[in-house]
Amino acid sequence: MAEAKKYPAPATNPETTAFWEAAKAGKFMIKRCTACGEPHYFPRAICPFCFSDKTVWEESSGEATIYSYSLMRKSASGPFAIAYVTLKEGLTLQTNIVDCEFDKIKIGQKVKVVFKPTDGAPLPFFTPV
Repeated sequence: MAEAKKYPAPATNPETTAFWEAAKAGKFMIKRCTACGEPHYFPRAICPFCFSDKTVWEESSGEATIYSYSLMRKSASGPFAIAYVTLKEGLTLQTNIVDCEFDKIKIGQKVKVVFKPTDGAPLPFFTPV
């Protein structure tokens, strides 16, 4: 039986603690600026669009569509798929596509968030629906 892949624990800081605590509960959080209305990821206190500090946490549906991807077949840690996915909430983020046959990944494919365990908070990745 193949050994499960080990993922490094995420680095945390006071600004991201709420994100990682929610991940432990299986929730994928994003931030939304109440000044301009734009959602953003990776969650941070200052809006990257209007630079307001008026941001709030919002739970994402975790549903997304693959915008673009690349297969990395040769790496020290083994093959992996890196992708940009667009969340249902409208923002696009970079992630890895996991738990699937890489040759079946397609642009426009529906994916959902999954959490992989680490020695700390679980890491969010995406897998085909």
